[in-house]
Amino acid sequence: MTRPTPRRGARVRAPGLSGTGGWLNTGGEELTLAGLRGRIVVLDFWTFCCVNCLHAIDELRELEAKHPDTVVIGVHSPKFPHETEHAAVADAVERYGVTHPVLDDPELATWQQYAVRAWPTLVVVDPEGYVVAQYAGEGHVPAIERLVRELEAEHAAKGTLRRGDGPYAAPEPAPTTLRFPGKAVVLPSGTFLVSDTTRHQLVELAADGESVVRRFGSGERGFVDGPAGRASFNEPQGLALLDDGSVVVADTVNHALRRLDAATGEVTTLAGTGRPWRRGSPTSGPARRADLSSPWDVAWWQGRVWIAMAGVHQLWAYDPGERTVAVTAGTTDEGLVDGPGAEALFAQPSGLAATPERLWLADSESSALRWVEPDGSVRTAAGTGLFAFGHRDGTAGQALFQHPLGVTALPDGSVAVCDTYNHALRRYDPATGEVTTLATDLREPSDAVLVGGDIVVVESARHRLTRLRLPEEVLRTAAVAGRTRSEVMEVAPGSTLLLDVVFHAPPGQKPDTRYGPATRLLVSATPPALLRKGEGAGIDLARALELDPAVGRGVLHVSAVAASCDDDPDTVHPACRLHRRDWDVPIRLTEGGADRLPLVLAGGDGRGWGQTP
Repeated sequence: MTRPTPRRGARVRAPGLSGTGGWLNTGGEELTLAGLRGRIVVLDFWTFCCVNCLHAIDELRELEAKHPDTVVIGVHSPKFPHETEHAAVADAVERYGVTHPVLDDPELATWQQYAVRAWPTLVVVDPEGYVVAQYAGEGHVPAIERLVRELEAEHAAKGTLRRGDGPYAAPEPAPTTLRFPGKAVVLPSGTFLVSDTTRHQLVELAADGESVVRRFGSGERGFVDGPAGRASFNEPQGLALLDDGSVVVADTVNHALRRLDAATGEVTTLAGTGRPWRRGSPTSGPARRADLSSPWDVAWWQGRVWIAMAGVHQLWAYDPGERTVAVTAGTTDEGLVDGPGAEALFAQPSGLAATPERLWLADSESSALRWVEPDGSVRTAAGTGLFAFGHRDGTAGQALFQHPLGVTALPDGSVAVCDTYNHALRRYDPATGEVTTLATDLREPSDAVLVGGDIVVVESARHRLTRLRLPEEVLRTAAVAGRTRSEVMEVAPGSTLLLDVVFHAPPGQKPDTRYGPATRLLVSATPPALLRKGEGAGIDLARALELDPAVGRGVLHVSAVAASCDDDPDTVHPACRLHRRDWDVPIRLTEGGADRLPLVLAGGDGRGWGQTP
């Protein structure tokens, strides 16, 4: 953070307020500093892509509540082209609950007049119209509040302090079912759970994506556990479905992870204190005692809930068994640097999508698509830095995104990217390294989920879910290095699919049980909602799988490992081998389909599924 620059001795007259975008939250009135003479004014230079700016807006709420005679004015100063659109600024003001006047300054006129250099910057103007302090970065509101108290006392004594109602005029609320929804997940019942961010709720929609089934949360901004009608959230975003049917919620402005029991509606807190992480705070430990920072999305991967910690440009993980959190990648510095997790740099990671091989992420402020390897190292698929953005298809080195917020793993191994500020759904194919555009005219898409052969997009700025048909080539399962690919297998809907991996040790060897079980089985699915039960790791090579008929189709990912050693009691140091096979099995739920999936792991003999031993 930058130190404040006090200017009380210099007596610098505050420049005027000008912006070609006009004013918001004033009922149509144009404000001037001359018209506000006698009031303490705090100018907040912000842009809506910037998570640190959103932190400052939240910090200012307490100042506004304690000092209602002080006038806070937001000066919106854009970074991305999309942020120069007046309608987008108006959306952001409503989306983030800004309850003070905002000047839309798309050409940065007022920014330049005040010599601002960073987002956010806060400037304090005294009742006589002079700049008395300027602060860059977040976390300065306590110091500003002390300064405001001093100015109130000083100017009340001089008779130059004016009190009374401020110029804020609240806009009329819009009667939409959802209001700036953030993320979505498909529940085991086939319904959608959506984070209704601006209304501080979670909403369950029927399979049509429109009809409301239930709402979770009071609808008031707050941090309260309890039943559906009493619990409260604060601008929730990311959602992750766990094996037990519960949902982990990234409760963004509460800086917390919450748990929703979808069956009962009960909400509890898993991690976070409600306070934002500050430099010097612990980066690991008991989850309920750890400060988090704007968790934006969550995903279940490698036995933990991974967290896109947008507020500090890191990835964290929550361990449900130990009930702890820890940093997994990122240094808190903002940038785009690949490498080991402890050295990598991110810029507001905001979307996650897990596959067995990778954790994909949308790194929004660097306009990049990136991924994490199982060993924790970070790689970049497309994107080059904080100020390289646009809408361009092509090879990964040429392609450009603009502030993407969501990623979705597709059946063929490629990735759909919600390219938010380009209003587009894009696709990256790791096999070719190409980025293409799947759809446009999607107003600020922020997430997407798979339902059968369709992709359902969260159109945040149109307050709805939009269903699109995926191209046939995307629905085909692609060959992945080291994995066995098969034709589509038809499975009977409503039945339990018995997965049975048969292991034959090579001649002269036996299973190696000297140090524990000799086998391990890992099962997952794309989309994850296809698999109601049976996901995860275990030692038994047979497993009962329950598939969701509402999803209809997808891919089962199966990995089996077995160890064997020479079967000769006279050999002191027997030769041992590790056998591994990985299968991608396309599934289509069809009446009359199979109820058993036999796979053979037999010392690398090359046999795939469907062959009996």
